[in-house]
Formats: sequence, C-alpha cells, structure tokens
Amino acid sequence: MEVEVSTLHAFSDKALGGNPAGVVLQAAHLSEFQMQEVARQVGFSETAFVMPSDQADFKVRYFTPSDEVDLCGHATIALFYLMKTQHIIEVGTYTLETLAGILEVVIEVNGEIYLSQTLPKFGEIVDRQQIADSLRIPLHDIHAELPVQIVSTGLHDILIAVKDIDVLAKIDPDFQRITEICKAHHVIGYHVFTLASDAEGVLAECRNFAPLYDIDEESATGTSNGALLCYLYQYNQLTDPHHHTYTIRQGYTMNRPSEIRARLTLGSSNEITQIQVGGSAVHIENIQIHLP
Repeated sequence: MEVEVSTLHAFSDKALGGNPAGVVLQAAHLSEFQMQEVARQVGFSETAFVMPSDQADFKVRYFTPSDEVDLCGHATIALFYLMKTQHIIEVGTYTLETLAGILEVVIEVNGEIYLSQTLPKFGEIVDRQQIADSLRIPLHDIHAELPVQIVSTGLHDILIAVKDIDVLAKIDPDFQRITEICKAHHVIGYHVFTLASDAEGVLAECRNFAPLYDIDEESATGTSNGALLCYLYQYNQLTDPHHHTYTIRQGYTMNRPSEIRARLTLGSSNEITQIQVGGSAVHIENIQIHLP
C-alpha cells in the first residue's frame, strides 16, 4: 500500500527555515501501527494524520518516529496551511479533536494560522544543578531569578531560562542524561530560552531538546512556546500582554531559522483564558511511503 505524505516547513515562509512536518490528509483507513510506520519512514519530528471527527471539524493524531504524542503545534500549523492552499478550508475558525482535547484553529486573512492550546498547568520545580549538568553549562549560566519548572499547554516540558544568547548557543547537550531526566519527570523535553535577544521585536530565543522521543533538537516547537508565554506571564516578564502578539525565535543554532507568534487572552481578573500560537508554513513536496 502507498500512502501520500505532504511535507511542509512550519513557522517559516522559506524552504530553508522552519520545522519539517509530514501531513497525511486522508488517514481514516490507516491503523495505529501503519501511522507509526509512516511517521518512522518520513523521519520528521512529527507527522500529522487527519481523519473525520464526530466531536469537531477534524480529528488529528500525531506521531514521532517512535511514539504517538498528544499534540504538535508545528504539524498543526502545517496541516491547516496545506488544507487552506488546497481550498479544503477557507479563512475562519475550526475545531480540532486531539488527544490533548478539543482545540480551536484560526486561519487569518494574512495567511497566518493560530492554534489555541490548553490552559496552562504549572508543575514541579526541577533541580537546577542536574539541569545545568545535562546541558554541560555551569550553574551560574542558568537565570538566577526564574525557576526551572515543568509547564504544559498540551505537552509537559521543563522550561529553563539561561542568562544570554551566548549561553544558549554554547549548550552542548548530554542527550543520554536529558533522556533520563525527562523520563524521571514524565516530560517530553527541555525548552531552553533567553530573554536577552539581540533581534529587535523578539521576546525570546529558544532551543528545544526531546531525545526521549528521538528528537535531539527541534527547530520550532509550538506547544513549548505556548507554555513559555504562559510561564513568562506567570513570572511578570511580559509587557502589555493584553494587546500584544509576541515573536519567539528558534532554530537559529541549527541553521533552520523559525519565527513563532504567540499571544494570550486574559479574563476580567487577569487570568489566562486562551493561548494562541501560530505562524506561516511552506509546502515542500509530496512523497510516497510504501507500507507492506
């Protein structure tokens, strides 16, 4: 059996940037085993499989090369970009059934696509020394005033603030140690960031490591950056969160520059009522995957 997979780069409008994702638009006939095998052969950090839903406009399942995950931001941006360019959908708001719950996707007139993530869950504070050791940096390179903490807006990550862009660039991850720590804390990976960007209009620069799921480093991570925006709001690091769409950069250390857009909606008591993460994408090619 042949399965057609569309390949796209999300969070960039350039073929050399963004995060690659696979999309299978007609996946209702595939078994879980077959979807996993397609994702393994495609080899991207995630491949999204679209099928009908009786609860939402679409149902999507997401597979890494080794496992199914509840949600993937960049693959969602890719698949809705693809459906828009193929005129399956138009500008508007759609609902999406995922293992992380029913989520909302907005297609904007300017072509940007925004995924609403689940409301933030703040987990345990993680030992800073073991994190520093696993990143092979001295403890003083981790930001002294921001906690190393597990946060989720759909997927659990350890958020780690480092002092500046030079620290971010010099990180030489011990992937085996990171895998052990992620397994022990039941998280997907590390989201390491600095607020000391040298680019105008950029909130944060990030690197993301998820070797537990066979993703040593990822060039754009939608769910992690949604969690990051909530974390920064929680710790009073955002200016004008009521009326601002923030730009977060990732992938620059991999020569895969990505720009992620993120925004919050706040309620009457300044509580977070919605998190949206979005951006653009570019369609690269369609490939055929052979299944026995």
